[in-house]
Amino acid sequence: MRILLLGGTTEARRLAGLVAGEHTVITSLAGRTTDPLRPAGELRIGGFGGVDGLAGYLRDADVDVVVDATHPFAATMSGHAVLACAAVGVPLLVVRRPGWTAGPGDEWHRVASLDAAAALLPRLGRRVFLTTGRQGIAAFAGLDECWFLARSVEPPTGVTPRNLEVLLDRGPFTVDGERELLIRHRVGVLVTKDSGGSAAKLVAARELGVPVLMVDRPPAPDAPLVSTADAAVTWLRALGR
Repeated sequence: MRILLLGGTTEARRLAGLVAGEHTVITSLAGRTTDPLRPAGELRIGGFGGVDGLAGYLRDADVDVVVDATHPFAATMSGHAVLACAAVGVPLLVVRRPGWTAGPGDEWHRVASLDAAAALLPRLGRRVFLTTGRQGIAAFAGLDECWFLARSVEPPTGVTPRNLEVLLDRGPFTVDGERELLIRHRVGVLVTKDSGGSAAKLVAARELGVPVLMVDRPPAPDAPLVSTADAAVTWLRALGR
């Protein structure tokens, strides 16, 4: 089969590695990172030009199946995939890692959006560890009373908070490392998206009694859904029979 893999996540890279020897895999990345981790198989970088552009690509590239393994917050791309696949008649599978669940000792405050997080933040703490990705930093630009440590793979662009220190780093991260970071910067509140995956920062926050502002993920697309790369392989093999 010719598989278009909408990637950018650990699950997408693992899936590409699992099936590249068995099928033709074309991983598509949005291009927001200048030095992405390269997956197995073919690679394309950049957008498609909306639903019509993606549908046209599926026809022109003779794609047999699309696997949406984008970030859980890439709602626009996921929505386009649903509509384009329906228009062309190409099967779609969605791979979404499970979200996080609060446990004993956690102080989580769940909100529906970054704007809601910014509105609540000053009541929870003034020294903030911001791990929402560089595109989410602008939502906090008006909070001059807060100090922010923002971690991202690449520097933020556009409007940013006045009191901002940027830490350029890429995971995976360890609990020991996250604990040391929170202590060293005297962090009073952690802001993050419910992206799932490694929870080292959440464990460290729990141990130190640091409250967490958790931005809920958007609903999953209306398509077959699995939570792991291995489950996606099983689904693809069943499809190819």
